[in-house]
Amino acid sequence: MPNVRGEYMKLEALKQAKEAFVIEYECIKEMQNYFDEEAYSKAVELLKNAERIGASGCGHSGIICQHFAHLMCCIERPARFISPAEAVHGASGFLQKGDVMVFASRGGKTKELLPIMDICKQKGVSIITVTENTESPLALGADVVLKQYVNRETDKYNSQGTTSSTALCMIFHVLQTALIEETNYSNEQFALIHPGGAVGERLNK
Repeated sequence: MPNVRGEYMKLEALKQAKEAFVIEYECIKEMQNYFDEEAYSKAVELLKNAERIGASGCGHSGIICQHFAHLMCCIERPARFISPAEAVHGASGFLQKGDVMVFASRGGKTKELLPIMDICKQKGVSIITVTENTESPLALGADVVLKQYVNRETDKYNSQGTTSSTALCMIFHVLQTALIEETNYSNEQFALIHPGGAVGERLNK
């Protein structure tokens, strides 16, 4: 119900809602300063040459990793999200020598991912880690590290996975954008695998 002033949000809630746009905008703008051409080039090369791509993370990072796997499939780079829980119960068998595993962990210490890293090393699977902490175990054990930058989360407690999810998503979008160029992926190819929805209708006219 509206409050006594006929508005639907408290003034502080409205202020915080508007500030969320500013926080996330500033984060993405600042992220450009952390763009390492060499690291991204290596990551794109690994992803381009891999027969299979895995992605894993916990919580919000895991959810964005699912998005990344779908992005890869949309440009015909076979990929899947590998649940940290399932990875140590056989799901890591999806990955073979020469494949690539992408780990996402803001702190770089997510304990559920460390055993998966050991499996990847033993199998000859290349590792790309996206993290804010470049001195963390998941960064030090990776073949390529992509620096994640987060100014702050949007909530007043700076604790919810909001801006950090946007930053991770942006990194994955950058990778897909570069891969489209590196692999000469065409809209005609995409039209074949995406006949559904408004996008499919537009592509297949």
